[in-house]
Amino acid sequence: MAVPSPTAIARIEVVGGLSPVEKRDRLDAVHGALVAALRLPSDDPTVTITEIDSESIILPGGVGDSYTLVQITMFDGRSTATKKALYQGLCSALTSIGIPLSDILIAIVESPTENWGVEGGTPASEVDLGFQVDI
Repeated sequence: MAVPSPTAIARIEVVGGLSPVEKRDRLDAVHGALVAALRLPSDDPTVTITEIDSESIILPGGVGDSYTLVQITMFDGRSTATKKALYQGLCSALTSIGIPLSDILIAIVESPTENWGVEGGTPASEVDLGFQVDI
């Protein structure tokens, strides 16, 4: 049985002031890259976007108004090659909607499957995920 809970969660943080279309473009870009690189079902990853007003953030030097942080929490077990493919896919998708490479930062937080409660509180390590994690 496939897990009805997300097995990858992406949080996008941007400096405020985006239009609804710009927000949707970022959400779709990150979602598509996650599905492709991690070989996830299209209805699996959860992707959210948070706007931070410019008075509430100190940005790294050299980044512009399109600064986009993508933090992904996911099951551990993916290879370095898979993570590199994810980074490249995210950068390709985000630059295709006009975000400069210099404004993109990606961070992955990995967690063992026993640290995820799915299907009403069952550790993900004890259920059939319906896809392969160690890619």
